[in-house]
Amino acid sequence: MGYKVNRPEFTLAENAYFVEMAKGIGVATKHLVENLASRKHTVTREYPEQQPEYAARYRGQHRLMLRDDGRARCVACMLCSTACPAKCITIQAGDYGDDQVEKYPIKFEIDLLVCVYCGMCEEACPCDAIRMDSGVHAAPELHRAASRVGKVDLLRLGELSIAQQGGTFR
Repeated sequence: MGYKVNRPEFTLAENAYFVEMAKGIGVATKHLVENLASRKHTVTREYPEQQPEYAARYRGQHRLMLRDDGRARCVACMLCSTACPAKCITIQAGDYGDDQVEKYPIKFEIDLLVCVYCGMCEEACPCDAIRMDSGVHAAPELHRAASRVGKVDLLRLGELSIAQQGGTFR
C-alpha cells in the first residue's frame, strides 16, 4: 500500500546549515560595509526632509470645501457618515431658521484613528463638500482625543470648490 521514498543522507555540516548561515552572514556583512561607506543599498527615506512622490489618486487627510461666501459646502445630509464602513464620521445638523430648506453642520468630526481612508465618504457626498485629496498625512498624536478632527480643522484645509451646488426643488 505505501510507497518507500529514497532520501539521501545529509552530512553533519548540511544538517546544521553551517554553509548557508555563513553565506547569509557574508551577504549581511557586505551590505553593512557598503552602506556605511556609500549608502548604496539604503532604501530608507529621510522623511520629512525628503517628501515622497504621491500618486495622482492618493487619499490624504480629509478636508471640507467652501462656498463662495466662505461657509462650508456641507448640507448635513448624513450620506458620508452613512456610507462610511468604519463609522468614524459624526455630524450634528442645524438649520438657519429662515425659509431656507438647507441645513448646515453644527458639528462635523472625523476620528482619524478609526478611519480606513477608503474614500466612500467622498464618493457619497452629493455636493462635493468632503474631499480626501489634500496630500497631507494625518499627523501622529500622543492622545486619542487629538486624532478627532473637527469642522474648523477640516475647513482649514479646504478651499473654494468649482463644482456646482444647489438645484431646483419640486
